[in-house]
Amino acid sequence: MTSQLDLILEFFKANANKDISHPEAVDWLTNEWQKRTGKVFRDPDRGIRTLHQKGYLIKVAKGIYRFEPNFKLRDDLEDFTPDLKKKILDRDEHKCVICGVGQKDGVELHVDHIKPKELGGKATFENGQTLCAKHNFLKKNLKQTETGKKMFIQMLETAKAENETFLVKFIEEILSVYEKHNMNGHIRWKK
Repeated sequence: MTSQLDLILEFFKANANKDISHPEAVDWLTNEWQKRTGKVFRDPDRGIRTLHQKGYLIKVAKGIYRFEPNFKLRDDLEDFTPDLKKKILDRDEHKCVICGVGQKDGVELHVDHIKPKELGGKATFENGQTLCAKHNFLKKNLKQTETGKKMFIQMLETAKAENETFLVKFIEEILSVYEKHNMNGHIRWKK
């Protein structure tokens, strides 16, 4: 039986050297998976991203991918071994290092490369961290500093609403460091 990743690759190979948008791929994949298996293809987007991260697909632009038959597959991307994943999860107490939720809260956890493997990050204990699915998704779709700034802005709004003056002052100091170093200026916060 064909796996979901195999089906995605089949689709992109059939459309080689063509820029394919997510909606076009997702529509075909969900329909074809339903025809072949009688089941629902729950997250084709994740499968497409996985194949890109593994070097099978080229990301042309946001939400647009291409398969090129002559493209050299990256063999330098390292994944964490199951043993190393366990050690990282144990070190991080099976909780997301950003929000603190974990499996006991019914949340799916991921072992994530701090420095992304696409940017040369190695699968080492020091370069691993535990993230909940939500924060792993945010990190993959936003630069880490952008994710951090957005989370601090969200925390600031909550702290203001709950009249937590000490926390408001602390978060504003952090956000002023972003400004001082001209980091992520496109993300605005209300002073």
